[in-house]
Amino acid sequence: MQIILASTSAFRRALLERLGLPFQSVAPEVDESRLAQESPEALAERLSLAKALAVAARHPDALVIGSDQVAALDDLILGKPGGYPQAMAQLAACSGREVVFHTGLCVITPADRQRHVDRTRVTFRTLSTEEIERYLKAEQPYQSAGSFKVEGLGISLFETVKSEDPTALIGLPLIALCRFLRQSGVAIP
Repeated sequence: MQIILASTSAFRRALLERLGLPFQSVAPEVDESRLAQESPEALAERLSLAKALAVAARHPDALVIGSDQVAALDDLILGKPGGYPQAMAQLAACSGREVVFHTGLCVITPADRQRHVDRTRVTFRTLSTEEIERYLKAEQPYQSAGSFKVEGLGISLFETVKSEDPTALIGLPLIALCRFLRQSGVAIP
């Protein structure tokens, strides 16, 4: 069965490549706007399903993987900052606080649909303005939710990371994905 990742994210592609399975990436073209009163967890779950469904509609015989991640500081959703000023503000707001990353996963096959949401709790160290500035100049994480790259220097910003699956924080929970793939008949070592 053809495997399709409903994403153009380089981070998700790199994670899926770890499994050694042939796959292709297809842009899902989904509106990612938050619905009124939608919780961060519900948003991540809905968007991962919507992305998988959008691609499955164009490839009905494939196994389609959809994923989305929503970072939340209390009820405030931390999106991709897009630039230095927004990243400065995000990291200053996160300093000394806990941010919860909700990573939704949906696997759709012609016969089945499986969903999962991983919650990763990240506690930031108390960060000085100088530390934030040095980090942003070094890594420029302007296209990363929460303004950091955990797979890079961003790990230095944390006091703790609590998760059932460390890959979820990067954007694709591989432990749950492997379970879903095996249940769908895909052989994984």
